Amino acid sequence: MKFQKENNEYTIFLEGRIDSNNSPEVEKEILDIGFSSEDDLVLDAENLEYISSAGLRVILRLKKSNKSTKIINACSDVYEIFDMTGFTEMMDISKAYRKMDVSGCEVIGEGANGLVYRIDADTIIKVYKNPDSLDEIHNERELARKAFVMGIPTAIPYDVVRVGDLYGSVFELLDAQSFGKLLVADNSLEKQLAKESTEILKAMHATQLSPGELPDKKAEAVIWANFTKEYLSPEAGDKLLAMMQDIPETHNMLHGDYHIKNIMKQNGENLLIDMDTLSMGHPIFEFAAMFLAYLGFSCVDHENVLHFLGISYEVAHDFWRDTLHFYFPDKDDSYLDQIELQAGIIGYTRMLRRIIRKVGLDTDLKKQEFEYCKQYIEENVHKVTSLYF
Repeated sequence: MKFQKENNEYTIFLEGRIDSNNSPEVEKEILDIGFSSEDDLVLDAENLEYISSAGLRVILRLKKSNKSTKIINACSDVYEIFDMTGFTEMMDISKAYRKMDVSGCEVIGEGANGLVYRIDADTIIKVYKNPDSLDEIHNERELARKAFVMGIPTAIPYDVVRVGDLYGSVFELLDAQSFGKLLVADNSLEKQLAKESTEILKAMHATQLSPGELPDKKAEAVIWANFTKEYLSPEAGDKLLAMMQDIPETHNMLHGDYHIKNIMKQNGENLLIDMDTLSMGHPIFEFAAMFLAYLGFSCVDHENVLHFLGISYEVAHDFWRDTLHFYFPDKDDSYLDQIELQAGIIGYTRMLRRIIRKVGLDTDLKKQEFEYCKQYIEENVHKVTSLYF
């Protein structure tokens, strides 16, 4: 029987059929490998076609002697046997993931954690950038289901696949196009798409959650401020942190990465994708993230938004301002300016921390962006009395 050993983990490759005719020989071959009860045991079932009750008893004895025993790459038929007999409740068993190729496919969306490709007229796939993303994928699926049940128009993934060394979530979105693609094709749609985008945004923010139901965005933002204050003057840093801590603890649902590439139009219906950043908190945190997507990340190089969203800085600015107008229809421009200032301060606090921790100051552009964020916060933190509306 084929196997491989790495440190104290043995991976054993099961093949063909395991039934009453050969189960004693299979069990003997496995035990003859020579692992101990302290070793980790992985049974790779990629080439296992069938397993009977006699084979299941072999697996059960292995599990009893090696508590860590798990099964990977089970095909659908074999996985169903494990599931029906209750084995999936007793031990870690994972399905084999079908393989898909995105070579030459059109990129129709992008989020913080992955790229969205159109495979065909019916199907899109979000490929995660992190090769160890299975937990993220299952978490996003649960978050999407939660949002859908609460009435948010959300596309729910129906399959998990392998794409090279990465994983992807598959969605059925017939002839769907992102708002970004629609806007690139026709700039005259800007106001209408901003209005439709804002309608979903307001519906999401009107959804109230229970404490602890989703990650708390304020707790995350306070971490940003604590980090960033070390790079500001003492007065500005202290005021920034105090105002961030003063933002009310609300339970509004937030998308967390809301922009035109994450809103899809399908047969006249608008659907959200990229739900892995779903959280809760005051809507100002949503506006801070949107401010960065449309304006903030392009603070030094205005071409950034063209590369990211496919639209010019001017169109992005109009879309951002129109979003504010539709969200606050009874407010004047001075009120919207105040919201933008609050969103900018929070957004650049996050961006400054991100530059230092994740990107670095190795290029002139990043140094300029760092200085811009720092100067923006220093100059504007004293112009507001709070960071919320």
